[in-house]
Amino acid sequence: MSTRWSLVVSDATDRSLRSYLARTGGRKGDLSRFVDRAVRQAIFWETLESVWERNGNLSAAEAQALADDAVAQARADRA
Repeated sequence: MSTRWSLVVSDATDRSLRSYLARTGGRKGDLSRFVDRAVRQAIFWETLESVWERNGNLSAAEAQALADDAVAQARADRA
């Protein structure tokens, strides 16, 4: 399933992206795939930075213990 978006970008961004796609053998649908990947990547990094900020006061051992607990809980929930 997919959703249509109407986006507004600068002319310079449009030219740069379309030139990049043309140089890399872009085909029909590559613009949409590029935007989809870029959005998912941006969300990933924003989330990661938020977690780093939120957990910046934890020691490595405390962070590992929290991760281990979360993995154990996920495995227990799956069983």
